[in-house]
Amino acid sequence: MKPTLVVLAAGMGSRYGSLKQVDQFGPSGETIIDYSIHDAIRAGFKKVVFIIRRDIEHEFKEVFGGKFGDLIEVDYVFQEIDIVPEGVVVPEDRKKPWGTGHAVMLAAEKVNDPFAVINGDDFYGTISFQLLHDFLVSQDPDNLRACLIGYQLKNTLSDHGYVSRGVCSLSEENHLDGINERTHIYKEGSNIFFKEDNTDYPLTGNEIVSMNLMGFTPPFFNILKEGFENFVKSNADPQKGEYFLPVALSTMIDKHDAKVPVIETPEMTYGVTYQEDKASVRQMILDKITQGVYPQQLWAKN
Repeated sequence: MKPTLVVLAAGMGSRYGSLKQVDQFGPSGETIIDYSIHDAIRAGFKKVVFIIRRDIEHEFKEVFGGKFGDLIEVDYVFQEIDIVPEGVVVPEDRKKPWGTGHAVMLAAEKVNDPFAVINGDDFYGTISFQLLHDFLVSQDPDNLRACLIGYQLKNTLSDHGYVSRGVCSLSEENHLDGINERTHIYKEGSNIFFKEDNTDYPLTGNEIVSMNLMGFTPPFFNILKEGFENFVKSNADPQKGEYFLPVALSTMIDKHDAKVPVIETPEMTYGVTYQEDKASVRQMILDKITQGVYPQQLWAKN
Protein backbone atom coordinates (compact mmCIF):
# COMPACT_ATOMS: atom_id res chain seq x y z
CA MET A 1 0.00 0.00 0.00
CA LYS A 2 1.34 3.41 -1.02
CA PRO A 3 -0.49 6.32 0.63
CA THR A 4 -1.06 9.39 -1.53
CA LEU A 5 -0.94 13.04 -0.48
CA VAL A 6 -3.56 15.32 -2.08
CA VAL A 7 -2.59 18.99 -1.85
CA LEU A 8 -5.29 21.67 -2.15
CA ALA A 9 -3.39 24.39 -4.00
CA ALA A 10 -6.06 26.08 -6.13
CA GLY A 11 -6.90 28.83 -3.61
CA MET A 12 -7.00 32.49 -4.58
CA GLY A 13 -5.26 33.96 -1.49
CA SER A 14 -7.48 37.06 -1.44
CA ARG A 15 -6.60 38.16 2.11
CA TYR A 16 -2.91 37.37 1.58
CA GLY A 17 -2.69 39.48 -1.56
CA SER A 18 -0.63 37.10 -3.73
CA LEU A 19 -0.20 33.46 -4.72
CA LYS A 20 0.71 31.87 -1.37
CA GLN A 21 1.33 28.46 -2.90
CA VAL A 22 4.60 29.57 -4.53
CA ASP A 23 5.72 32.22 -2.04
CA GLN A 24 9.14 31.59 -0.48
CA PHE A 25 9.58 31.03 3.26
CA GLY A 26 12.66 28.84 3.77
CA PRO A 27 16.27 30.11 3.68
CA SER A 28 16.84 28.46 0.29
CA GLY A 29 13.60 29.67 -1.25
CA GLU A 30 11.39 26.82 0.01
CA THR A 31 7.60 27.19 0.01
CA ILE A 32 5.31 25.88 2.73
CA ILE A 33 4.33 23.09 0.31
CA ASP A 34 8.00 22.07 0.12
CA TYR A 35 8.06 21.45 3.86
CA SER A 36 4.80 19.50 3.69
CA ILE A 37 6.17 17.28 0.90
CA HIS A 38 9.40 16.78 2.84
CA ASP A 39 7.44 15.72 5.95
CA ALA A 40 5.18 13.47 3.88
CA ILE A 41 8.12 11.69 2.24
CA ARG A 42 9.76 11.20 5.61
CA ALA A 43 6.51 9.74 6.98
CA GLY A 44 6.24 7.26 4.09
CA PHE A 45 3.93 8.81 1.47
CA LYS A 46 4.79 7.67 -2.06
CA LYS A 47 2.73 9.96 -4.30
CA VAL A 48 1.52 13.56 -4.30
CA VAL A 49 -1.38 14.94 -6.35
CA PHE A 50 -1.52 18.73 -6.63
CA ILE A 51 -4.95 20.27 -7.22
CA ILE A 52 -4.40 23.58 -9.00
CA ARG A 53 -6.10 25.99 -11.41
CA ARG A 54 -5.12 26.11 -15.06
CA ASP A 55 -4.31 29.81 -14.82
CA ILE A 56 -1.50 29.09 -12.34
CA GLU A 57 -0.24 25.90 -14.03
CA HIS A 58 2.84 27.46 -15.61
CA GLU A 59 3.90 29.35 -12.48
CA PHE A 60 3.21 26.37 -10.23
CA LYS A 61 5.09 23.83 -12.33
CA GLU A 62 7.96 26.27 -12.76
CA VAL A 63 8.40 26.17 -8.97
CA PHE A 64 7.68 22.49 -8.28
CA GLY A 65 8.24 20.63 -11.53
CA GLY A 66 11.09 18.11 -11.13
CA LYS A 67 12.04 19.45 -7.71
CA PHE A 68 11.48 16.22 -5.79
CA GLY A 69 13.36 13.93 -8.18
CA ASP A 70 12.66 10.24 -7.57
CA LEU A 71 11.68 10.79 -3.93
CA ILE A 72 7.92 10.85 -4.63
CA GLU A 73 5.63 10.39 -7.64
CA VAL A 74 3.98 13.66 -8.74
CA ASP A 75 0.69 14.22 -10.58
CA TYR A 76 -1.71 17.12 -11.17
CA VAL A 77 -5.47 17.73 -11.18
CA PHE A 78 -7.15 20.92 -12.37
CA GLN A 79 -10.03 22.44 -10.43
CA GLU A 80 -12.20 24.47 -12.77
CA ILE A 81 -15.82 25.54 -12.44
CA ASP A 82 -16.92 23.59 -15.52
CA ILE A 83 -15.33 20.27 -14.51
CA VAL A 84 -18.35 18.56 -12.95
CA PRO A 85 -19.95 15.09 -13.03
CA GLU A 86 -22.05 14.22 -16.07
CA GLY A 87 -25.55 15.61 -15.74
CA VAL A 88 -24.58 18.50 -13.43
CA VAL A 89 -25.48 21.89 -14.89
CA VAL A 90 -23.13 24.78 -14.08
CA PRO A 91 -25.12 27.93 -13.23
CA GLU A 92 -24.77 30.68 -15.78
CA ASP A 93 -22.14 33.32 -14.89
CA ARG A 94 -20.76 31.21 -12.02
CA LYS A 95 -17.19 32.43 -11.29
CA LYS A 96 -16.42 31.30 -7.75
CA PRO A 97 -14.73 27.86 -7.31
CA TRP A 98 -16.96 25.07 -5.99
CA GLY A 99 -15.01 24.51 -2.76
CA THR A 100 -12.76 21.91 -1.17
CA GLY A 101 -15.20 19.00 -1.52
CA HIS A 102 -15.36 19.54 -5.27
CA ALA A 103 -11.56 19.87 -5.44
CA VAL A 104 -10.88 16.54 -3.72
CA MET A 105 -13.61 14.82 -5.76
CA LEU A 106 -11.67 15.67 -8.94
CA ALA A 107 -8.64 13.69 -7.73
CA ALA A 108 -10.50 10.36 -7.93
CA GLU A 109 -8.89 9.26 -11.21
CA LYS A 110 -5.40 9.92 -9.84
CA VAL A 111 -5.77 8.18 -6.47
CA ASN A 112 -5.99 4.42 -5.99
CA ASP A 113 -4.74 4.05 -2.40
CA PRO A 114 -5.67 5.54 0.98
CA PHE A 115 -4.94 9.25 0.82
CA ALA A 116 -4.41 12.35 2.91
CA VAL A 117 -5.73 15.83 2.17
CA ILE A 118 -3.88 19.00 3.14
CA ASN A 119 -4.10 22.73 2.47
CA GLY A 120 -1.24 24.07 0.40
CA ASP A 121 -0.80 27.13 2.63
CA ASP A 122 -0.71 25.55 6.11
CA PHE A 123 2.39 24.28 7.91
CA TYR A 124 1.28 21.11 9.72
CA GLY A 125 4.43 19.71 11.33
CA THR A 126 6.36 16.44 11.09
CA ILE A 127 4.45 14.56 13.81
CA SER A 128 1.08 15.25 12.18
CA PHE A 129 2.11 13.67 8.89
CA GLN A 130 3.44 10.59 10.67
CA LEU A 131 0.20 10.17 12.64
CA LEU A 132 -1.83 10.42 9.44
CA HIS A 133 0.38 8.02 7.48
CA ASP A 134 0.24 5.42 10.25
CA PHE A 135 -3.56 5.53 10.26
CA LEU A 136 -3.81 5.17 6.47
CA VAL A 137 -1.51 2.15 6.17
CA SER A 138 -3.54 0.34 8.84
CA GLN A 139 -6.79 0.52 6.84
CA ASP A 140 -8.38 -1.82 4.30
CA PRO A 141 -8.49 0.39 1.17
CA ASP A 142 -11.77 -1.20 0.04
CA ASN A 143 -13.64 -0.20 3.19
CA LEU A 144 -14.99 3.29 3.85
CA ARG A 145 -12.70 4.80 6.48
CA ALA A 146 -11.54 8.28 7.48
CA CYS A 147 -9.71 10.13 10.20
CA LEU A 148 -9.03 13.74 11.12
CA ILE A 149 -5.88 15.17 12.67
CA GLY A 150 -7.06 17.61 15.33
CA TYR A 151 -5.22 20.68 16.62
CA GLN A 152 -5.86 22.70 19.74
CA LEU A 153 -7.41 25.97 18.61
CA LYS A 154 -4.80 28.07 20.45
CA ASN A 155 -2.09 26.42 18.31
CA THR A 156 -3.67 27.57 15.03
CA LEU A 157 -4.37 31.31 15.31
CA SER A 158 -2.94 34.35 13.57
CA ASP A 159 -1.70 37.42 15.43
CA HIS A 160 -2.77 39.61 12.53
CA GLY A 161 -6.48 39.07 12.01
CA TYR A 162 -9.35 36.65 12.06
CA VAL A 163 -9.26 33.07 10.76
CA SER A 164 -11.80 30.39 9.86
CA ARG A 165 -11.69 27.10 11.75
CA GLY A 166 -13.85 24.01 11.95
CA VAL A 167 -14.50 23.35 15.66
CA CYS A 168 -14.92 19.61 16.26
CA SER A 169 -17.58 17.95 18.38
CA LEU A 170 -16.27 14.67 19.80
CA SER A 171 -17.83 11.54 21.24
CA GLU A 172 -16.58 9.90 24.42
CA GLU A 173 -14.54 7.55 22.23
CA ASN A 174 -12.89 10.58 20.56
CA HIS A 175 -14.76 10.02 17.33
CA LEU A 176 -15.99 12.96 15.29
CA ASP A 177 -19.64 13.86 15.85
CA GLY A 178 -19.56 16.96 13.66
CA ILE A 179 -17.69 20.10 12.64
CA ASN A 180 -19.03 23.57 13.39
CA GLU A 181 -17.55 26.07 10.96
CA ARG A 182 -16.52 29.32 12.66
CA THR A 183 -15.56 31.84 10.00
CA HIS A 184 -14.41 34.69 12.24
CA ILE A 185 -12.15 33.58 15.12
CA TYR A 186 -9.72 36.13 16.52
CA LYS A 187 -7.45 36.91 19.45
CA GLU A 188 -7.74 39.94 21.70
CA GLY A 189 -4.85 39.98 24.12
CA SER A 190 -4.82 36.59 25.84
CA ASN A 191 -8.50 35.97 25.03
CA ILE A 192 -10.04 34.20 22.03
CA PHE A 193 -13.46 34.91 20.51
CA PHE A 194 -15.58 34.06 17.52
CA LYS A 195 -17.98 36.52 15.96
CA GLU A 196 -21.42 35.51 14.74
CA ASP A 197 -24.35 37.77 13.89
CA ASN A 198 -22.40 40.77 15.25
CA THR A 199 -22.00 39.10 18.64
CA ASP A 200 -18.67 38.00 20.16
CA TYR A 201 -18.55 34.64 21.93
CA PRO A 202 -15.60 33.46 24.07
CA LEU A 203 -13.55 30.34 23.35
CA THR A 204 -11.07 28.61 25.67
CA GLY A 205 -8.40 27.88 23.07
CA ASN A 206 -8.43 24.19 24.03
CA GLU A 207 -11.12 23.33 21.49
CA ILE A 208 -10.06 20.74 18.92
CA VAL A 209 -10.26 22.12 15.41
CA SER A 210 -9.84 20.81 11.89
CA MET A 211 -7.17 22.29 9.65
CA ASN A 212 -8.25 20.17 6.65
CA LEU A 213 -5.64 17.55 7.54
CA MET A 214 -7.64 14.40 6.94
CA GLY A 215 -7.21 10.84 5.75
CA PHE A 216 -9.57 8.70 3.65
CA THR A 217 -9.86 5.42 1.81
CA PRO A 218 -10.86 5.53 -1.91
CA PRO A 219 -14.59 4.74 -1.36
CA PHE A 220 -14.87 8.27 0.04
CA PHE A 221 -14.81 9.56 -3.54
CA ASN A 222 -18.31 8.09 -4.05
CA ILE A 223 -19.59 10.14 -1.13
CA LEU A 224 -17.99 13.28 -2.56
CA LYS A 225 -19.55 12.77 -5.99
CA GLU A 226 -23.05 12.07 -4.67
CA GLY A 227 -22.78 14.93 -2.19
CA PHE A 228 -21.66 17.40 -4.83
CA GLU A 229 -24.49 16.47 -7.18
CA ASN A 230 -27.02 16.95 -4.36
CA PHE A 231 -25.37 20.23 -3.37
CA VAL A 232 -25.68 21.70 -6.87
CA LYS A 233 -29.32 20.62 -7.17
CA SER A 234 -30.33 22.11 -3.82
CA ASN A 235 -27.93 25.06 -3.62
CA ALA A 236 -29.70 28.22 -2.51
CA ASP A 237 -26.75 30.36 -3.67
CA PRO A 238 -25.85 29.09 -7.17
CA GLN A 239 -23.30 31.86 -7.78
CA LYS A 240 -21.26 31.68 -4.57
CA GLY A 241 -22.23 28.55 -2.61
CA GLU A 242 -19.37 26.12 -1.94
CA TYR A 243 -19.27 22.38 -1.27
CA PHE A 244 -16.86 21.95 1.64
CA LEU A 245 -14.93 18.81 2.55
CA PRO A 246 -16.28 18.76 6.16
CA VAL A 247 -19.82 18.58 4.76
CA ALA A 248 -18.94 15.35 2.94
CA LEU A 249 -17.30 14.05 6.11
CA SER A 250 -20.49 14.78 8.06
CA THR A 251 -22.50 12.90 5.42
CA MET A 252 -20.20 9.92 5.87
CA ILE A 253 -20.86 9.96 9.61
CA ASP A 254 -24.61 10.63 9.49
CA LYS A 255 -25.72 8.50 6.53
CA HIS A 256 -23.16 5.71 6.60
CA ASP A 257 -22.79 5.39 10.37
CA ALA A 258 -19.02 5.76 9.99
CA LYS A 259 -16.72 6.16 12.98
CA VAL A 260 -14.12 8.85 12.27
CA PRO A 261 -11.35 8.97 14.87
CA VAL A 262 -9.93 12.38 15.72
CA ILE A 263 -6.21 11.98 16.29
CA GLU A 264 -4.90 14.89 18.32
CA THR A 265 -1.49 16.27 17.41
CA PRO A 266 0.76 18.26 19.75
CA GLU A 267 2.04 20.36 16.85
CA MET A 268 1.38 24.01 16.23
CA THR A 269 0.18 24.78 12.73
CA TYR A 270 1.35 27.92 11.00
CA GLY A 271 -0.86 29.42 8.34
CA VAL A 272 -0.32 32.44 6.15
CA THR A 273 -3.71 34.09 6.00
CA TYR A 274 -2.12 37.55 5.96
CA GLN A 275 1.14 39.01 4.65
CA GLU A 276 2.02 39.87 8.24
CA ASP A 277 2.06 36.13 9.08
CA LYS A 278 5.06 35.60 6.81
CA ALA A 279 7.72 36.81 9.26
CA SER A 280 6.59 34.46 12.05
CA VAL A 281 6.50 31.47 9.68
CA ARG A 282 9.99 32.25 8.46
CA GLN A 283 11.28 32.50 12.01
CA MET A 284 9.60 29.21 12.94
CA ILE A 285 11.37 27.48 10.04
CA LEU A 286 14.74 28.92 11.07
CA ASP A 287 14.14 27.69 14.62
CA LYS A 288 13.36 24.18 13.37
CA ILE A 289 16.51 24.20 11.24
CA THR A 290 18.53 25.14 14.33
CA GLN A 291 16.83 22.29 16.23
CA GLY A 292 17.78 19.83 13.48
CA VAL A 293 14.20 19.16 12.33
CA TYR A 294 14.97 20.37 8.79
CA PRO A 295 18.16 20.81 6.81
CA GLN A 296 19.27 24.25 5.66
CA GLN A 297 18.32 23.30 2.08
CA LEU A 298 15.48 20.79 1.66
CA TRP A 299 16.20 19.62 -1.85
CA ALA A 300 19.98 19.83 -1.91
CA LYS A 301 21.49 18.89 -5.27
CA ASN A 302 23.99 16.02 -5.17
